[in-house]
Amino acid sequence: MSTVTDHPPVPPEAAAAQLVFQFASGHIMASALRSALVFGIPDRLADGPRNVAALAAEANANEDALYRVLRMLAAFGIFVESSPRVFELNLPGQMLRSGPGTLAGLARWISDAMPMRAHAEMEHSVRTGQPAAEHVYGMPVFEYFAKHPDTSEVFNAGMTSFSAAVIPAVLEAYDFSGIGTLVDVAGGHGMVLTSILKQYPSMSGVLVDLDHVIAGARANIEAQGLSQRCRAEAGDFFKDVPPGDAYVMKHIIHDWDDDRAVPILNNTRARLTNPASGRILLLEAVIQSGPGPDFGKVVDLEMLVMPGGRERTADEFAALFSRAGLRLSRIVPTASALSVIEARVA
Repeated sequence: MSTVTDHPPVPPEAAAAQLVFQFASGHIMASALRSALVFGIPDRLADGPRNVAALAAEANANEDALYRVLRMLAAFGIFVESSPRVFELNLPGQMLRSGPGTLAGLARWISDAMPMRAHAEMEHSVRTGQPAAEHVYGMPVFEYFAKHPDTSEVFNAGMTSFSAAVIPAVLEAYDFSGIGTLVDVAGGHGMVLTSILKQYPSMSGVLVDLDHVIAGARANIEAQGLSQRCRAEAGDFFKDVPPGDAYVMKHIIHDWDDDRAVPILNNTRARLTNPASGRILLLEAVIQSGPGPDFGKVVDLEMLVMPGGRERTADEFAALFSRAGLRLSRIVPTASALSVIEARVA
């Protein structure tokens, strides 16, 4: 006969306390997730269930400590403890395997020590309205990346991971046809641009980013077999961008407050080869009105603490575009967390 009794119903006060505790302990959960990624656990479980002793030996980890990390992750839905001390992948675990189209890189970046240290000082941002990362590290976050290539690589891999996860939904929802030359502004390693070019074989592309990013972008363009239709060049979007029929920016404008976003939009508008038909396309979250849960509201705090930017509502995008001589022509939702926000010359 089982000695385990059913748990009694959770009273509202206890449920509220659990919610508070989950929020307060979020850094612990993020650190556990990062540890699982650093030790390669999702990939090590790719072929089926494994005992934690074997995982620890293979990963050069302490068995007891690794078990405690995996037990907690499994309790909250990452991995499954299918029998005592044996773990296997579920769908969230599958999404953490390395490779294209997964969220491993993004999860690794979000849980990295660099942003977590900045978030520990969020009260500086709340008090001043200024990015805590700059307060902690003594320089703007993108300057920090330029001086710390290891962190920059984790960040760029995270953005590539996220792009690979969302671009299929973007391509399904939005028609990019009619664009001769598409310029990807601050396009990282080029996942967005190369994915679009592969679906539209008559299109040419230009990827623009900072010097320390471009080497990885050129390697990716070549690996995708697109060197004849796409080039990568170093540039500063606050100063100028190459001419193009349309511009795409994924999670770029959200890095900046309105005063710093307007010059970027002005520069792209000024370089449209045909202002009457040109398009500026932002791949961003659109915060929905109302008090309900919205992941954009979480990312908004990342923007507050790290680069000093913000997520925006549809009305806020329209107002921002107006300041840059543009008009919000339409917002195309996708099956991902991002929408395609289309602006045209006013």
